[in-house]
Amino acid sequence: MVTITSTVTGSAAALHSGGARRIPPIQCLLTFEALARLRSVTQTAEELCVTPSAVSHRVKQLEQLLGTRLFGRADFSLTTDGIAYLAHVREGLGALQRFPGTAAAPGRRRLKLAVTPTFARSILIPRLRQFTEAYPEIDIALQVSIPLLDVIAEDADLMVRFGTGHYADVEHIELARDTVTPLASPAFLRENGPFERPEDLEGQPLLRSPLDPWRTWFAAAGLSWPEPGEGSQFNDVGLMCDAAAASMGVALIRHKLGLPWLENGSLVRLFDLDAPSPHAHYLCWETGTMDRWECAAFAEWLRKAMNS
Repeated sequence: MVTITSTVTGSAAALHSGGARRIPPIQCLLTFEALARLRSVTQTAEELCVTPSAVSHRVKQLEQLLGTRLFGRADFSLTTDGIAYLAHVREGLGALQRFPGTAAAPGRRRLKLAVTPTFARSILIPRLRQFTEAYPEIDIALQVSIPLLDVIAEDADLMVRFGTGHYADVEHIELARDTVTPLASPAFLRENGPFERPEDLEGQPLLRSPLDPWRTWFAAAGLSWPEPGEGSQFNDVGLMCDAAAASMGVALIRHKLGLPWLENGSLVRLFDLDAPSPHAHYLCWETGTMDRWECAAFAEWLRKAMNS
């Protein structure tokens, strides 16, 4: 069993090199882990409910205690020591989060899955009953990850990411690709239409997301327009769909994720023109995870379910 003492020894035996050295304060370890994951002082401060200056102070305190730099550049990329120490910190924090008495019942397996909210709503939940009926001995613990690129729930067994697929830190398989098309509410079309050609979007409020840039669809439509630099921006597709349904503007939405809004009529297509999304959904996991049969079973089921 991993103890916090052995976990936080870091990249060297500095914490045990003398009686004056001690285990770093837990708030410093939590701050270091969050900043390494989010790579933003502001977001780290919001997650931990502290001020940005407190974040900087805690990281500096930790680095002084360890006697090494953990972050190398202004973008908060980790140094070699930082990368090694982060693995130990996450292992130690994970051990502290495992409370006695929470183990699954004999013969049952527990699988922790991290997904974004709209993926869960539009894709996973409608299919999940198929898995629970096929594998009644596996309990799914569904966690909502922060809907930003490459930001995940750290203690999950399996993670669904949406992005380029260039994930050097984890093993992964591609689950599914999708196409994008402009959607808007019926009320927005009545007030601002008709939209007969792609050029009719000129001057209209275009809702933005870093997950699906407009330039992809512009190119497919033969438009040489630059990526919009103004307008409301969303990091969660579901929130952008809700905003479009509230007539805030036109949203570029993936079909699989936008299907619930299309089916209930709150969003409609503007044009009969689709473009392939430059990104895809990937199932990701740490090395060794697939040695657990419940993880391998879920990965195989999800891959088939999304392509059936």
